[in-house]
Parts: sequence; structure tokens; C-alpha cells
Amino acid sequence: MMAKALYMDDAYLKEFEATITSVKDGRYIVLDKTAFYPNGGGQPHDTGTLLRDGETFRVVFTGKFSGDISHEVDKAGLKQGDKVQGIIDWDRRYALMRYHTAAHILSGVFNKEAGALITGNQLDIAKGRIDFSLEEFDREKMAAYFEMAQAIAEKDLPIKVYYMDREEALHIPEMVKLAGVLPPAVKQLRIVDIEGFDRQADGGTHVRSTREIGKIVFTKAENKGKNNRRVYYTLRTA
Repeated sequence: MMAKALYMDDAYLKEFEATITSVKDGRYIVLDKTAFYPNGGGQPHDTGTLLRDGETFRVVFTGKFSGDISHEVDKAGLKQGDKVQGIIDWDRRYALMRYHTAAHILSGVFNKEAGALITGNQLDIAKGRIDFSLEEFDREKMAAYFEMAQAIAEKDLPIKVYYMDREEALHIPEMVKLAGVLPPAVKQLRIVDIEGFDRQADGGTHVRSTREIGKIVFTKAENKGKNNRRVYYTLRTA
């Protein structure tokens, strides 16, 4: 049975208690529940610590393998059945949350203004990039879209997470903004809703309000081939 992914319903959960269900090669730990986000969807993995009886095990990588969320720790010693306290590296997680929500605002603007879909993306704690399906390579228009995105961020719109039947969700055009990609074949899709602006099927972590993002700064654009334009951005706190 797949572990409960606590981050799906509460991205602000910094600490949790769990039981180890399996250990592989001494360093790859699966828990019965976890708040650690696994690498995927353009969002990097969480890091942090697992504590057992006062001993600290650093979580250096989190990934999903065969449906299980695996936590790679820096040393051996943990065993199946151990009770642990998980602690997220919050500064890293929160930076990625801000960048992920900014990416949703940008993709929403580019989609509404130019019909662009996402062909690739990658977040980091100090920068982000998105590839869009755009015919024109027009930096002035891109800069204007960034200004629109900043205006959305400053509106302090609430961001809600809820679930929707897959068939119902896929009948709403705005729900999928990835070019040529449909969400996984599950009965319910997780929806990230920037109220009054954008909804997308998404499995990542996000802030509660657009105002938490700060200033969205357009840093550069690249022409990546036919109908493929890459934009880079950074975030600045107010």
C-alpha cells in the first residue's frame, strides 16, 4: 500500500511522525507516511532529517520508485519498524513553493494571452525556467506577459487545493497546460486553484496566497527551435 503523501494536502507541514516500512541497502527508507516531496514534475526533491531516539539521519534525496516514496539518508542504522520524526528543510521547500506557484501564474498568463502550452519546465531554489509552445520569439511580448503575471501576484489571490473526478476535470480545457501530456490515469486529479485566475491539475507544493511569491523577474529568453521558447525568471522578496 502506497504511503500517504502528507504534502499533497498540507504543503506547510514542516514536521511529522512516521513508521519505517522498509529499508533497502541501509540508506533507502520508505515510511508509512511522509511530508517529503519526491523529485518530479519539474519540482526538485525535499531534503531534511529523520530523527530516531535523538540520532539524526540527513535526508539527502527523495524520489518515487515503483510507487513508493524513498528517502535516501546519509548513513545506515535505521530499521524496519523504527518510529521516526521527519523534519523538512523548510527554507528550501518554501523557496520551491514560491517558484512553483509563480510558474502556474506565468503559464496561466502565457496560455490566456497566446494560447501557449508548457513543453518543459524546471524549478530551483534561486531560479526557474519554462518552455512554451510559441510561434513568435518576441521578447517585448514576453516581458509584457511577465508584467501581467506580477499584477496577478500582487492581488493576494488565495490558492486552494482540492480533488476532482478525472473525466470531469479533463473536460475543462484550462486544467491541462502541458503540451501532449495528460495527467496520470487515476480516478481523481489533484487541482491547484489560484482563485479567480487559473486552475491546473498538479501534484506539487504551493504557497497559500499569490502575495507570498514576491516579485517575478524576467531574466532572459531563448529560442529553442520551432515553436519552442524558453523563459527564465527569478523571485525577489518585497
